[in-house]
Amino acid sequence: MTSPFEIPFDGAVIRGEADGFGIPVVFLHSGVTDRRMWAEQMRELAEEGYHVISYDRRGFGETQTEDVPFNHLVDLETVLDQLSVHAAILVGSSMGGALALDFALEHPERTIGLVLVGTAITGGESAEIPEEAADLEDALEYAEERGNVDTINRIEAHLWLDGPLSESGRVQGEPRELFLKMNAVHLNHPKLTQEEEPEPAIDNLGSITAPTLLVVGELDMPDIIDRHEDLSEEMENAFAVVLEDTAHFPSLERPDLFNPILFEFLEAVTGQGENDEDEAD
Repeated sequence: MTSPFEIPFDGAVIRGEADGFGIPVVFLHSGVTDRRMWAEQMRELAEEGYHVISYDRRGFGETQTEDVPFNHLVDLETVLDQLSVHAAILVGSSMGGALALDFALEHPERTIGLVLVGTAITGGESAEIPEEAADLEDALEYAEERGNVDTINRIEAHLWLDGPLSESGRVQGEPRELFLKMNAVHLNHPKLTQEEEPEPAIDNLGSITAPTLLVVGELDMPDIIDRHEDLSEEMENAFAVVLEDTAHFPSLERPDLFNPILFEFLEAVTGQGENDEDEAD
């Protein structure tokens, strides 16, 4: 069972959870979820002997913050320092992936490996809703103008969970319920107006040498799929996977597909699974 933690820092109380021992694996959530999106991966990796960590960034989940100047990269550094983690494997979804890349560029000596799922990139262009889904974009703008949070949440579930070109409601059950709960917390959070952006990563990604697993769902935003393909060519030590019949959150939607790929990558990077097999022999 995970143990919760609280870290008071620069006008915030950063809340997260950790479990297990061994090589640290830090999970970084997207911009429409919170740390709960990684619950299943946290549980299974802890059972496999990893030290797993996840936390809610400012503006998300259970973390509380005043509207003060802050930097997500500095917050991540603080979390690791407070938990006495020198180096880790970073697993990031979307904006969490961008944060992982920022950390790898700033602290290559603390980055054992990267897992980037439908990743964003600091300094890169935001993914645009494809023309074929223009009605969704119009509906989202209309809801935002009127501050209709529930409608915004439902539309964003269509865009990110179902996929912009998929039928609304394609993903049902616990993944959809959890997405709506997580995103509702973020949408209802008071706006933070003083975020300090790190240096753009977009022009320096080729310098990252840490082993990297790139994952994208085939039903994700076309721009994000294109970015995935570009990164697979630009990052010299990257292995790229496209997961069929999933959109922006394959780890949440289809953990049965995502987890084996994640575990295989971690074993290749750490040798942990190989050691276990040798002991069994």
